[in-house]
Amino acid sequence: MLGLHLNPYKNCDFFEFFSVLSTRVLGLITGQIGLADLVSDEIQLLVLLGLCFSSAFLGVFLVLKRMTMMANAICHTILLGIVLAVLVLSPFFNFQASSNSILSMKILLMSSLCTALLTTFLMEFFKQTVKVQEDASIGIVFTFLFAVGVVLVTLFTKNIHIGTEAIMGNIDALDVDDLQIVLFVSLMNFSFFTVFYKRFTSVTFDPLFSSSIGISVSFYNYMIMVLTSATCIAAFRAVGVLLVLMFFVAPPLMSRMLTNNLRSIICLSFILPAIGSFITISLSRHFLTVYQVPISTSGLLVTVFFVMYLLLLLLSPKNGLFTNFLAKSLPIKVID
Repeated sequence: MLGLHLNPYKNCDFFEFFSVLSTRVLGLITGQIGLADLVSDEIQLLVLLGLCFSSAFLGVFLVLKRMTMMANAICHTILLGIVLAVLVLSPFFNFQASSNSILSMKILLMSSLCTALLTTFLMEFFKQTVKVQEDASIGIVFTFLFAVGVVLVTLFTKNIHIGTEAIMGNIDALDVDDLQIVLFVSLMNFSFFTVFYKRFTSVTFDPLFSSSIGISVSFYNYMIMVLTSATCIAAFRAVGVLLVLMFFVAPPLMSRMLTNNLRSIICLSFILPAIGSFITISLSRHFLTVYQVPISTSGLLVTVFFVMYLLLLLLSPKNGLFTNFLAKSLPIKVID
């Protein structure tokens, strides 16, 4: 077996990483390497690819429906759900002995469901009943619930390190169990959006018509929030519950610079961040090998996504600022 005990990516620079990765993928295909032989870098990459796939569907509809601020609120308030899940499980597990106990999938997904529903309900209550503006209702609800989560972290989970891990992520500590959770959530999101794709499209582009034919716009808004919350749960060990927002926002924005076709935007919303994930993991290994600097992979990932967005903003053949400037400065005459 290749790389069973020794990480084959150790001392690899940026380009050597891809060479070793190609060899490892070939070994996995030919059966020389099993899933049990996956090393840390490969698990990190697979988890990030799973998050890219999971958030591709969500991000597109969140951006199109202008619900990214609500998603931002969910990303913050999910900390409360994680802490409450830890407190609920604490009588049954020794958390100080094993931090992975907090990753009970059923408990975390149920906590994410409850937190998403509570957050969305309170926002709608302040907006519809108290008549507070939407942005103000989002601000007051998510700051309050996030603050409650922070208070509970400082009071009851000091020895578990859940606060730092949930907020910043700890991608170096990922294992196969984390990969299974991400794959489960990815399959769940894919299933929901495959089954309800036409209805999601209808309530996104023409909510009034959808309501007139009996489709509940509120129901699908709640569904998106619940799926967003579940995705945040799957992402908190890798990138934290705050940085995951970049998975929802950046890919659709980048994709819309290249096409206006909805299906193509969804596909590109997976492909573009997947490319960024490959670059991030290889850069992280490069900095560690060449400069002996252990850079935060989650922070580097968000930085790579933003740089990709800026490059497309400037150089996109469709809407790039630099491209449009050249087109205006050097008009091309078409000869019949």
